[in-house]
Amino acid sequence: MARLLGILVAAIAVTFGANWLLDSFVDEYVVRIINLCGISIILAVSLNVINGLCGQFSLGHAGFMAIGAYVSAYFTTTLRYFDEAATKYVAIEPMFASEWGFVPALLAGGLVAAAAGAVVGIPTLRLKGDYLAIATLGFGEIVTIMITNFEKVGGANGLPGLPPYSNTFWIFSFVVLVIMLSWTLQRSTFGRALIAIRENELAAEVMGIPASRLKVMAFIYGAFFAGVAGGLLGHLLQTISPATFNFMKSIEVVVMLVLGGLGSMTGAVVGAIVLTALPEALRDVESGLGLPGIRMVVYSLVLILLMIFRPQGIFGQKELSLKLLARLLPGKKGDK
Repeated sequence: MARLLGILVAAIAVTFGANWLLDSFVDEYVVRIINLCGISIILAVSLNVINGLCGQFSLGHAGFMAIGAYVSAYFTTTLRYFDEAATKYVAIEPMFASEWGFVPALLAGGLVAAAAGAVVGIPTLRLKGDYLAIATLGFGEIVTIMITNFEKVGGANGLPGLPPYSNTFWIFSFVVLVIMLSWTLQRSTFGRALIAIRENELAAEVMGIPASRLKVMAFIYGAFFAGVAGGLLGHLLQTISPATFNFMKSIEVVVMLVLGGLGSMTGAVVGAIVLTALPEALRDVESGLGLPGIRMVVYSLVLILLMIFRPQGIFGQKELSLKLLARLLPGKKGDK
């Protein structure tokens, strides 16, 4: 535990330094893409616990993102409670209070999303396969329809004017947190129980594993970080609307998992980076060739070819390790 805490502190310190370097020496557009990659990593790694580790097929991540985004936006724009509390009770300077108030706002968004995950997960996780996918997809659509018809949060026009609190430091601090928690969870008794449920739920229950309760807990975990990611995205874009969190967003996160390898946290990270950065990288190709829309054709072809020749994804269910790297490096046939 002490070792993990040390790694966490060191990683956050590195993130702080990276934030300063990026802001000082890297183009603003590139920094924005890096930050979007970070948010995608949070989404993919958290969904991997549900879809990859536990073997459930959820399509509701965009709904939890929407809840987290709107709740955190409510705190940072309407109430400003955390900013005032930080200034009054913690003696933080007003110029820093707004940013430190951002973290409780994000956590509030994550907690409300987690509560929604519990409410949705308890009845729907009794379903399996396609039925669960349809139920969770329906939840996401219900959330967007409710927001669209709720004029106090902007309705279909969305909610503009969010403060630009999301930066590389906050985004990648949560990236480090979700990766470390998920890595620890995956190697814990809880994680092994989730894998047992994925492989054979009936056999797991016979062995005394409370499958229903553990599935709901995994669902709540994923919903919490989806809510946090939604808050980070909203304060990066500085505007949110129901269209930002439509069902295609949920599909996009699932594709990240499938591309990287369902059940592999390393694959989730790589898939998130590829699917977020590749369309932007192809934008230059599109403008150079003078063929509008060609980047999406190339993007689609890359995904189709990968699914044909590597259907298990880039990493399958493996994690990046020194042994895996040694296996990939060229060497003699007899080498072990």
